[in-house]
Amino acid sequence: MDIDELRARVTAELPRIRQDLEDLVRIESVSADPARAAEVQRSAEAVATLFSAEGFEDVQVVSARDDGRAPAVIARKPAPDGKPTVLLYAHHDVQPENDHAEWDSPPFEPTERDGRLYGRGAADDKAGIVAHLGAVRALGEDLGVGVTMFIEGEEEVGSDTLADLLAEHRETLAADVIVIADSGNWDIGVPALTTSLRGLVRVDVGVRTLTHAVHSGMWGGLVPDALMTLTRLLTTLYDEDGSVAVAGLHTGTAADVDYPADRLRAESGIAPGVGFIGHGSVVERLWAQPSLTITGLDAPKVDGASNTLTASARAKLSLRIAPGDTTENALDCLRAHLEQHVPFGAELSFELVDTGEATQIDATGPAYDAARKAFTDAWDGVQPIDMGVGGSIPFIAEFLESFPRASVLVTGVEDPDTRAHGANEGLHLAEFERVCLAEAFLLSNLAD
Repeated sequence: MDIDELRARVTAELPRIRQDLEDLVRIESVSADPARAAEVQRSAEAVATLFSAEGFEDVQVVSARDDGRAPAVIARKPAPDGKPTVLLYAHHDVQPENDHAEWDSPPFEPTERDGRLYGRGAADDKAGIVAHLGAVRALGEDLGVGVTMFIEGEEEVGSDTLADLLAEHRETLAADVIVIADSGNWDIGVPALTTSLRGLVRVDVGVRTLTHAVHSGMWGGLVPDALMTLTRLLTTLYDEDGSVAVAGLHTGTAADVDYPADRLRAESGIAPGVGFIGHGSVVERLWAQPSLTITGLDAPKVDGASNTLTASARAKLSLRIAPGDTTENALDCLRAHLEQHVPFGAELSFELVDTGEATQIDATGPAYDAARKAFTDAWDGVQPIDMGVGGSIPFIAEFLESFPRASVLVTGVEDPDTRAHGANEGLHLAEFERVCLAEAFLLSNLAD
């Protein structure tokens, strides 16, 4: 199809696409909240209704093992003879909105301000759903490929049953190309394909130095308290520059992408005067090196603390692992380091919370060529970069494992100021139009 004609079709569809998005945002599909399970189900049914209205066949709301949890939506348009099938993924569940006072407008009432649409799920990832839908609508009878929609309902709580869903519906979901709309672009006006993501290992680590708390005046200076012991153990995890000091973790390489210092400081939220940690280029530190964060501590509160030696203390560690590493190796390395460095012979506890494998995508071949051309056309000549992501999307590894012959493209609607998972999550509307246009171009290119 002619590019200009398709561009005009997408533009004509935008008002309806936006209305569909706003309707979905109003549904409080917070998968982490059991009290809103009915809202998650309502969200799945609303998505299924949208697909049915567009002539998709076999529209189903499904759950793994038919247990009624985490409803996903599957819908199909069969491929014409000799044409490829494209699986379009997004998720309809959202993060908790947390304190409403931190939002400038109600989190579940979509509100436009300064070219952005604000609301929980307005970007992550209900915009991904309607971007898929808009591309299919714009192409209409000229679609030219088979399309399978797969809209998950538990991504924000770890996709625990995704592997089961992929196994149970493998034949239905099988595709030549998989487009995962759950990432973002490099910047406003600069598109990207996500080709690497770090993995995740989370553990709870504790130390015990006493069988019970004792008076700090009577025993201080002789008996080590657990807080001091734990903090000494945690500091061994880092080099002087803040790099991770755990031996045996993999370090990779990152694309040669410039990340200007002023943009870096603004987007990271780092306080004035605070320096960055680690070594190597910015994108190497963010995408291709391991990082380790202490995300929680169990310890007595300062207010009301008594003069006692604390008997036990605990910390939650979040270890991001570089593409090319495995969670098994990272877990073994972290455990070995802690066992080797625990001070004073303290009793050490080590409990695995969860893991997610890192991802490295070989972004070469006809499908990627079609995607790069689609992005370049949608962004008026700006070529996409191959971008890494410091965070983790473990389910991508599930798709790569389940469909090893498919080309997996990871993209999305987010930009550096989207604030996904935080207050005032917002969708940049002009970029969203380009996302819809790029996907329509991509499907057209794949048909050719």
